[in-house]
Amino acid sequence: MVESQMVRGEWTDPLRAAIPLGTYADKWITERPSLRPRTVELYRWLLTKHVVPRLGEVMIGDLSTALVREWRSDLLAAGVSQSVAAKSYRLLRAVLNTAVQEDGVISHNPCRVRGADRENPAERPVLTVPQVFKLADAMRHRRLRAMILVTAFATLRWGEVSALRRGDIAPDGSWIRVTVAHTEVVGRGIVVGPPKSRAGVRTISVPPVIRPEIVKHLTTYVGPASDALVFTGPKGGALRRAHFNNLTKWPETVRKLGAPGLHFHDLRHTGNLFAAQTGASTRDLMARMGHDDMRAALIYQRATSEADQRIANRLSALVEGREIDSDDQEDDEDGPTGSWVSVG
Repeated sequence: MVESQMVRGEWTDPLRAAIPLGTYADKWITERPSLRPRTVELYRWLLTKHVVPRLGEVMIGDLSTALVREWRSDLLAAGVSQSVAAKSYRLLRAVLNTAVQEDGVISHNPCRVRGADRENPAERPVLTVPQVFKLADAMRHRRLRAMILVTAFATLRWGEVSALRRGDIAPDGSWIRVTVAHTEVVGRGIVVGPPKSRAGVRTISVPPVIRPEIVKHLTTYVGPASDALVFTGPKGGALRRAHFNNLTKWPETVRKLGAPGLHFHDLRHTGNLFAAQTGASTRDLMARMGHDDMRAALIYQRATSEADQRIANRLSALVEGREIDSDDQEDDEDGPTGSWVSVG
């Protein structure tokens, strides 16, 4: 039996597989220096909160698909959201992929639960163009007004927009260059590092209509040095998310706007949708959004395509309704009195 497994490349040393999953996973995270600080923080939280309590003491060699399925089911039954359960599952799968492919500790990955890696998040709110400007106007601290416009119309992430320096923006506001991003790490504060992906390093053309707003902001609120932060708190320090929410009274402000539950990241989501509505190609959308995976761009293109189809269907319904109204009218001696007229 063992000889046949060795021939097929399925045999592994049971002694090497006798390592607790929690110990192996902790080492797995530590030995990945390329992970962003925020990612490390997330992975350790998922491991400590959702993986270790149930599976941490289980030897890697004893893990099975049935056990993984039961663990995931218990998470959901305990009230863990599908999104967090999916993130925990993907982390476990990545750890065990290394155990199979690189370390040869086990012969196959037991994470084979169909659909367990899917988050299916609720659809996020999207603002209209007038709402974006109303939100910008609602900023109690005027130095944050341009931040709303830049985030939406240049489709920036929080870490990207909060890390912008004067030298990253054209003097006439025509372009914005993203080279670094801020990440908030517990115990370390704000850490300056690379953007979320390699494609995140990019130069974005700014719509002409908001360039005067950027120039005005640079003149009024930003120091002359090229490394002066563009968006800061009232005292000139780097912005933290919690501080920003307090300064803007964010929950109350977006509720008054008619968009309760809107997150700051939804401004980027809104801007991505605006960009897709221009008919931009998938590759151009990827470049603007800072994605090296086309799936995100395709999502926005599909959303705009579906929206356009809905418009076409509703227009058709209007036309069909008008024809019915015309057909219901009595004909006179010279022919139908109904004729094509402009609708609304």
